Amino acid sequence: MNKKATVLDDAAIRRSLTRIAHEILEKNKGVKGLMLVGIKTRGVPLAKRLQEKIAQIEGVEVPIGELDITLYRDDLSNIDESRDPQLKETKIGEDISGKTLVLVDDVLFTGRTVRAAMDAIVDQGRPEQIQLAVLVDRGHRELPIRADFIGKNIPTSKEEIVVVELDETDSRDDVSIYEK
Repeated sequence: MNKKATVLDDAAIRRSLTRIAHEILEKNKGVKGLMLVGIKTRGVPLAKRLQEKIAQIEGVEVPIGELDITLYRDDLSNIDESRDPQLKETKIGEDISGKTLVLVDDVLFTGRTVRAAMDAIVDQGRPEQIQLAVLVDRGHRELPIRADFIGKNIPTSKEEIVVVELDETDSRDDVSIYEK
């Protein structure tokens, strides 16, 4: 893979998350009934960062959950049979019924991950509303899904790969575009 460009550095990621936190609070008129749910793997640290930013702004720590969508994916039959899908634990921690959930992920591409996440959420309870926050929206939707909160829109070709690296998982904050 050849790196084409860095589109977000650590400072730009920080600014994007600050803006998303403000937009979440504005759209929901505060934190009442709000819960953040990170989609594993990189959605979880992003949700935690948003939780910290919201706490700085509102002085309230909103509940947070972690969602593993492995068993809800529609491409499990395409995964190499020599390796089993790696299950990660879902930790919601409280009743989601009647809450406004903000699903948090790193990249929105085809929409299939978000569809799987919504299926997994509905198995946990019935939220009042589900919203979506993503660091990067790269286009190429295959399902009618859109993000409510976007850090950066990055038009890409299908031959390009968007790589999000976060300090918590990769020891650095960076979003880059690579050619296959």
